[in-house]
Amino acid sequence: MTQDQITFLNRLAIRAGEEILKIYAEPFDVENKADGSPVTKADAAAEAIILAGLAEGFPQVPVVAEEAVEAGHLPAVGDRYFLVDPLDGTKEFLKKNGEFTVNIALIDKGQPVFGVVSAPALGEIFWGGSLEGVGDGAGQAFSGRIDGSDIADVRAITVRTPPAEGLSVLASRSHMSEETAELIGPLKVAEQLSVGSSLKLCWVAAGRADLYPRLAPTMQWDIAAGDAVVRAAGGAVVLAATHEDFVYRVPKGARKDDLRNPHFIAVGARELLPELTSAA
Repeated sequence: MTQDQITFLNRLAIRAGEEILKIYAEPFDVENKADGSPVTKADAAAEAIILAGLAEGFPQVPVVAEEAVEAGHLPAVGDRYFLVDPLDGTKEFLKKNGEFTVNIALIDKGQPVFGVVSAPALGEIFWGGSLEGVGDGAGQAFSGRIDGSDIADVRAITVRTPPAEGLSVLASRSHMSEETAELIGPLKVAEQLSVGSSLKLCWVAAGRADLYPRLAPTMQWDIAAGDAVVRAAGGAVVLAATHEDFVYRVPKGARKDDLRNPHFIAVGARELLPELTSAA
């Protein structure tokens, strides 16, 4: 992937976010998917922009996109494909708290080699990955401020060394599960933070938090772009049960349920992993 292609993907995420904000500013209807999760016309509008852009910029690369899969369209893919969540954090969108994101990730041989996460209502954007692909060692992560169709105040981001005073953990105080409490129990925790959508992964990547355990259902498109940013920033996303790196797969003949994630942990520093109680 070239720098021009990265710029193209970043601007594509920004364009999708602009369309979301138009709908966000007006009254809109809410429907429920088969699994009971909410969806609005903003999801479909953003996905249409992203799919059209990817078809133009990357015509040979298949795309697995949330709303298309919901409608029964899950393409056969090889080693290299896009994973798209056009509006992650629909509940945040409905609450009007701004903590929702646009997510575009490129997967290569099971790894997220590039991802962009745009938070249009907050005016923030994060991206990171490799210019070439798996194993080239060129990964970098960045954040910036959305300024029209451009990005201002660009800075490189990295995960942080765990502070001596204790960790910042992304886990809700009001919805702390027994599994999550057990997982982080051995750690010295200074604060528990809460933020919506894939911003949690971006906060780990940017050194705003040290740990994000997710011991509840998610889908591959929910986390792939943020995962790419975490890895490019020097962190890791691993399976909660084994601490092995998360691998993305779309099996032959897959359906939506085949893209559900096992429990996972995002960490800024791998040295935290031995201290974590294993959780399935």
